[in-house]
Amino acid sequence: MSGQSTGARTQSASDPREDSGADGERKSPGAQPAIDHVAAAAHSSHRLSAYNLVVGYGDRIILDGLDLEIPTGVVTTIIGPNGCGKSTLLRSMGRLLKPRSGEVVLDGKAISSMRTKDVARTLGMLPQAPVAPEGLTVADLVSRGRHPHQSWLRQWSSDDEGEVAKALALTGVSDLADRPVDQLSGGQRQRAWISMALAQGTDILLLDEPTTYLDLAHSVEVLDLVDRLHSEFGRTVVMVLHDLNLAIRYSDHLVVMAQGSIVAEGAPTEVITPELLLEVFGLEARVIDDPVSDRPLIVPVGTRHVYGTIGGPAEATPGS
Repeated sequence: MSGQSTGARTQSASDPREDSGADGERKSPGAQPAIDHVAAAAHSSHRLSAYNLVVGYGDRIILDGLDLEIPTGVVTTIIGPNGCGKSTLLRSMGRLLKPRSGEVVLDGKAISSMRTKDVARTLGMLPQAPVAPEGLTVADLVSRGRHPHQSWLRQWSSDDEGEVAKALALTGVSDLADRPVDQLSGGQRQRAWISMALAQGTDILLLDEPTTYLDLAHSVEVLDLVDRLHSEFGRTVVMVLHDLNLAIRYSDHLVVMAQGSIVAEGAPTEVITPELLLEVFGLEARVIDDPVSDRPLIVPVGTRHVYGTIGGPAEATPGS
């Protein structure tokens, strides 16, 4: 990882970022001075940002006035308890969900005003647990990543063929090109989907829980691939992950969410503390140095502290 990150920021998880008056009541967004976030973003180094985002399902508001600027050229991972709005935020930034108010800004333009193909040429979105049509081969799936580059004037070309071949090779699925996607293992399937996103040729990749349903070995395999796409090809990557230790190891920048708000963000070494883990996740844990990555490693305390035979505590050694 590049190690780049913006400075850490923290808020109380029990008191998300709210503007309150003297009486303690939350001010409505309308009470704030109007800010032209699109114009401001045009002069920002952040290519992808969300401003005052309000998103919900039915009568339920999930994100209420959320602001986030994604650091360019690094791997950012969004973490938080189940139901805190991680995937909702990512889907909103990928234009899969329409905000009720607020704006997502991509390269200085309101993403809601951009043509779908223009967005797809810049930003690739891999949703959680995607499903391919039955019988679709890996090669056909990856080829779909080139659709944003097609038009009436520009049909399939040797350039597209080359991009597909490159994506297959980079993700290690060239030998699976003729295999149906639905016959692959979990790790192979995820690599095929990432290959499609890579063939899309975007500078920004949004990955919603790319390790879902994968065991630890395959999770590491997929995240090693994501790390390579970032480190060797300069992709800006934004992920949602549940495994905190994997998020710490594979991220330059962490965004911690709770109750639909951002409560902390910054480099893993700045963000991950026992206090934050207890407050946000309700987890009592120790934070030590990972002997492999030299990054924070979370060790849950739990209730079992003595290791021994199954069903009972360890026996004392003679003379101890």
